[in-house]
Order: sequence, then structure tokens, then C-alpha cells
Amino acid sequence: MGKIYYDCSDILQRDPSKKGEDGVYVIYPDTRREVYCDMMTDGGGWTVIQKRQDGDVDFYRTWIEYKHGFGNVSNNYWIGNEAIHTLTKDKNQELRVDLQRHNGEKAHAMYTTFYIGDEDNKYTLTVSGYSGTAGDSLTWHSGSRFSTKDQDNDYKTDGSCAIMRHGAWWYSNCLKSNLNGEYAQSAVFGWNYPVWENWKSDEALKQTVMMIRNKS
Repeated sequence: MGKIYYDCSDILQRDPSKKGEDGVYVIYPDTRREVYCDMMTDGGGWTVIQKRQDGDVDFYRTWIEYKHGFGNVSNNYWIGNEAIHTLTKDKNQELRVDLQRHNGEKAHAMYTTFYIGDEDNKYTLTVSGYSGTAGDSLTWHSGSRFSTKDQDNDYKTDGSCAIMRHGAWWYSNCLKSNLNGEYAQSAVFGWNYPVWENWKSDEALKQTVMMIRNKS
């Protein structure tokens, strides 16, 4: 076995020659995981925790699937809530969300604080410190538990937001963002699609990426 890296920022710090070389890498935050590393954006070193670029992977999945992760790290995947918790539990990660419309227009949101609780705490989200061009559609969800179609942890809504909005997210009286919603092949409108309210309301987005990086 070669060098063992904790995350993508660890790779870049220990091997600066990787700067600018986006791609699939192996990290060991808890167990061996293949992830996509963004080694170019804003200095690089970003560990991609969510990536969607087309409808090839179904994101309408169960609690256990979101716990362990699914998809193809080269194009569409969720790294897994256990991995996100492990990577963020020391509360030293920043989050970047990159969004793209079907017409090609892009925007981003940055957060200086991002971490989630463990499974016993339903992967509760803590996020703050917004800046960027997309508007802030995530801080509203801070303090919310994660919900899936088979586990409804949004106590502010009658019925299941995960089912009503065809996704899995930190729903709170449903949503202002829904990046794991039903993929749409065009810019249709509806809250069950991957949306970011403060940028383009309920317009379905073409591509979304969530990635984290160690702040230290």
C-alpha cells in the first residue's frame, strides 16, 4: 500500500504536484473510499461529497444507501453520510456548492462552517458563513435532520418531504434547496427537482457539486 491520505486537501498538501489534476483519488477518512478531487477550483484540495451532471444515477434512495454512499465518482454520486460525518466532525471544513443551469449559466455558494452529526443524531446539519453568487439557500436548513423516502425526520411538516419532493435532504418544512431531487433533462420548474431557491427559484438545475476542504 502506498501513502494513505485522509482527504483531497491532504493529498494536495503532501503532493503539490497534484494541483490542477482533477480526478478520482483514494482517501481513508474511515475506510477506503474512491472520491472525486477538485484540484483546481479556488486553489484546489476539494473533496467532492455530491456530484450530479446527468440522470444516469437515481438519487431517490433509502436511508441505508445514503448512509454508505452510491453512484459513480466520475460523474454522479453521493459519498455517504457516514463519510461526511467523519470528514466534518472536527468542525474544520468549509463547503463549496457549484451550480449550473441547463443554459450553461453558473453560480456558487461558499460556507465557512459545515458539518453533520452522527447517525444517532440523524446526520443533523450545521452550516453558516455564506458568501458567493448563488444566494444562500442552505443556511435555512441548518439544524435540520437528514430525511430519506423511508425515514422522515422533518418534524415541522405533516407528511414526508422526501417523498413529496422526490429526494433526500436536510428537510425543514420542506426546503429552500433540494440538490438530491429528481433529475430533469431540461429547465422545467418544480420543487421536486434539484433546485436552489435563492438563485433560480424552483428551476431544475443541470449540474450540482458539493465539496468540502480543510480550512487549516
